[in-house]
Amino acid sequence: MKGSDKQSIIASVPQQGFFGHPKGLFTLFFTEFWERFSYYGMRAILVFYMYYEVSKGGLGMDEGTALAIMSIYGSLVYMSGIIGGWLADRIFGTSKAVFYGGILIMLGHILLAIPGSAAILFVSMALIVLGTGLLKPNVSSIVGEIYSEGDHRRDAGFSIFYMGINLGGFLAPLIVGTLGMKYNFHLGFGLAAVGMLLGLTVFILTKKRNLGLAGTFVANPLTPEEKRSAFTRLGLGALIAAILVAVAIPSGLLTFRSFIALVGLLGILIPTLYFIVMYRSPKTTAVERSRILAYIPLFIASVMFWAIQEQGSTILANYADKRTQLDFAGLHISPAWFQSLNPLFIILFAPVFAWLWVKLGDRQPTIPRKFSLGLLFAGLSFLVILLPAYFGGSDALVNPLWLVLSYFIVVVGELCLSPVGLSATTKLAPAAFSAQTMSLWFLSNAAAQAINAQIVKFYTPETEMVYFGVIGGASILLGILLFLLSGRIQGFMKGVK
Repeated sequence: MKGSDKQSIIASVPQQGFFGHPKGLFTLFFTEFWERFSYYGMRAILVFYMYYEVSKGGLGMDEGTALAIMSIYGSLVYMSGIIGGWLADRIFGTSKAVFYGGILIMLGHILLAIPGSAAILFVSMALIVLGTGLLKPNVSSIVGEIYSEGDHRRDAGFSIFYMGINLGGFLAPLIVGTLGMKYNFHLGFGLAAVGMLLGLTVFILTKKRNLGLAGTFVANPLTPEEKRSAFTRLGLGALIAAILVAVAIPSGLLTFRSFIALVGLLGILIPTLYFIVMYRSPKTTAVERSRILAYIPLFIASVMFWAIQEQGSTILANYADKRTQLDFAGLHISPAWFQSLNPLFIILFAPVFAWLWVKLGDRQPTIPRKFSLGLLFAGLSFLVILLPAYFGGSDALVNPLWLVLSYFIVVVGELCLSPVGLSATTKLAPAAFSAQTMSLWFLSNAAAQAINAQIVKFYTPETEMVYFGVIGGASILLGILLFLLSGRIQGFMKGVK
């Protein structure tokens, strides 16, 4: 995107109107709020829907298989952001990508609301994967567009936006989770579809007035010749993939285990290729190449962090269901409610962190040091959750306050890393790859969950101390290493703070 285009966008967006921030933040805040309500509401009950017995309204899958599917599903959701970022950067812009993505997500949730088989489940998952790939990275990119490069409100704006994400994430497990777990899973999924419909409605009705030209420019448009070539390649690729799948499944080459391995490989290979392509592109300047090099260790740190944080919907969800005392203080706790803890703590403390970064100004920790703190707290959250087994053994039910503490500690790390990472991505992204770099940021989550799909099979109540200890310890060690290298990484950022 040219500098003149950026100036046109800033001039078209009302710069005051939402807690001292650009008015467009209102539109993006509530669009993402409802999208996250639909996603986290569905996710709060999905793993239980898969492994609960048919007599309880579930599909009766093996627990290990259900946990692996959840990780693979999460990986593909974030991996698809590459497709959404490319389409936005090269064909129709970020605003249209958000709209089309919302439509697909809503259709996916509607399918889940219809009682059926595992086949319907997988079709609905495919729709949500593609829709989230279009919507999630691009709505975050638009947040970056409504601020000028030197605007000190940017980090605080992303923290407010992040609070909106988590407000939806907090309410969804309580409302959708209660409806799905107490009455009927499909009613819960139906309510998630309604949430996405509300998000689309907010976006359509307010975008013209609040966002101006934000999201309307195509950053690196295809020429007519490139467009024909790209569509031809995409069509041939889809045809070849369909043929390979049709041959591989009956022959036994494509099994669930081999598919997990394939997604794990793609989770590492795709971001690696993207770094290489962006670094070698003639459209990338020398300063932008240096910033790409600085971005690599941040990406690796993000993978480690999300590998722990995302187990809140898999291993810790199963832990809540099977290992936790759910009758506590005169209240029966639904295992789905624990999914609200992470966003609840973010809602409470995101404003504190947003205020802190603004208050500190130039004295705040550098981006790499914020990331190192994120890894430290993530590791501690896993070390905390192994303590109940150490003190009480693997057979006794665990006081739910241990889970509460674990979720709290990882949230402290998340507030050091995630909103800062979103903001850093918009600052470090090469101009020709702005939306795709945001997709690359979400690929760190995809890579983390692809890795998780490989390792969740090692978790059992008997091995939980080793499981949590090894992963938590690895995160702490990586955080220390990142802290020691933070000065050199900051030098490669070429003025970005």
